Amino acid sequence: MGELFVSSVFVGALLLLFPVFLYADSYVDITENRAWFSIALYRFLRVFGGYGQLDREGIAVHLTKKKAVFVPYREMTATRKKFEVTKGFQLYVFHQIVETGGAERVYGVMLAALLQAAGGAACSVLQTQHPFLSLRNSTVLNDEPCLKITTRSVLVFNGLVLIIAFAKKITEAFLKWIRDKKSTTFSKRQPNS
Repeated sequence: MGELFVSSVFVGALLLLFPVFLYADSYVDITENRAWFSIALYRFLRVFGGYGQLDREGIAVHLTKKKAVFVPYREMTATRKKFEVTKGFQLYVFHQIVETGGAERVYGVMLAALLQAAGGAACSVLQTQHPFLSLRNSTVLNDEPCLKITTRSVLVFNGLVLIIAFAKKITEAFLKWIRDKKSTTFSKRQPNS
């Protein structure tokens, strides 16, 4: 009985500290006004994916053929605050390929050179701040007019960080509930004048 307890504690601690790799792949085609994305664990276990499309009032994110979510532009700042990334989530890989048109024109070649130089400068600055980070930046010239961006990002975290982030969100929600409860109780006690 004691061996089972010790081995289960060891396996539980190993799972809490074992690194989890979250892959986020995206492909944006500006001419089609669409962005395809896929999120997977360890590259093979797909969590979800779909495509997004810009509209006048917001972004429509299609998760399946029958299910879509519409996010208005005015609510994006509040949504961004909800998905705050803690320090336990580390960016491990960021690779991008930008495909532009105008291979036979001077402005197309200059635009591609500018994009490659800007990406190389950003990669070198990030590489000095985070030496473990795998960064790649490439630019491809195409004969047809286009602007396409392909990215792969990999976040690394472990089960312990995920539990801490979840506990932080629950604690914040609980404290907000207590503050709201106190404010409504206080307003009920105030005598009407």
